[in-house]
Amino acid sequence: MKTQLQLKIDNKTKPPGSLGRLEEIALQIGLIQNTLSPEIKNPTMLVFAADHGIADEKVSPYPKEVTWQMVMNFVSGGAAINVFCKQNRISLKVIDAGVDFDFPTDLPIVNAKIANGTRNMLHQPAMTIEECQAAIDKGREFILKEVQHGCNAIGFGEMGIGNTSPSSLLMHRFLNLPIEECTGAGAGMVGDKLDYKTSVLKSVSQKHNPKTPLETLAAFGGLEIAMMTGAFLEAYKQGMIILVDGFIATSSLLTACQFEPSVKDNAVFCHTSNEKGHKTLLEHFNANPVLDLGMRLGEGTGAAVALPVIQSALAFLNEMASFEDAGVAKE
Repeated sequence: MKTQLQLKIDNKTKPPGSLGRLEEIALQIGLIQNTLSPEIKNPTMLVFAADHGIADEKVSPYPKEVTWQMVMNFVSGGAAINVFCKQNRISLKVIDAGVDFDFPTDLPIVNAKIANGTRNMLHQPAMTIEECQAAIDKGREFILKEVQHGCNAIGFGEMGIGNTSPSSLLMHRFLNLPIEECTGAGAGMVGDKLDYKTSVLKSVSQKHNPKTPLETLAAFGGLEIAMMTGAFLEAYKQGMIILVDGFIATSSLLTACQFEPSVKDNAVFCHTSNEKGHKTLLEHFNANPVLDLGMRLGEGTGAAVALPVIQSALAFLNEMASFEDAGVAKE
């Protein structure tokens, strides 16, 4: 199939390689779907929200109440992810994976709450093994529902004050890198504040010694990160196009790859986040992201903004004339 796809790409009325990254994306998605005519159907963004006990250590400049307040902003349509999903015709679902707040039941929020946030991992593992596994399983369930609705392209967003901290720790452990290389400003921890955040995460890392990927995710992760991990695993199993957002989503992908390394084959890396550590993660995956716009918001925004470019890659593959069709001499 790879040879046939490459031949189709090269026979379009253009110099070989002249559509650059679009040609690589078209090839990748054709291979994911095992077809010469790949297509995106019912693209969907799942935004997982949860709170983090480590936020009690002031590793974010924002109080944890902002998590539930932003979820309310999502469901009222006021956040960046709402704007970009609406613009690009992406279905958006907001999922409470573990927010420390009781949302009104009449709101369009999917209740998948495992717990009211994680524990403070400076003192104990963030999750029990059972909670972590339950979050993974729930993430898988959401993918199966989307497949039933005809979705074949899925993106994941997240919201959770303090969630760059678990993401940094997972990267630190799975890639065996110094915590300093994995820890960035997050929502605004710069200068002395970043030094403080790094020192807290170093203490967390020294406290726990998990052996398996599941134990590592339970010790250092978040409920939304665990749920995304399960969603990544099931999306790969279902042969979906996976739209990977920024630092937190990529850390979750890294986690999923500890369970099933081939998940990365279905991952389209949508953008380069300005959050420290993301470029190193991308290098680990040998990734060439679709966009580099200096974004670092999360929510799935980078994936939502990249989708039209990905659709352009499929449009040229499916609709552009070949030399033979157009009667144009190839040489």
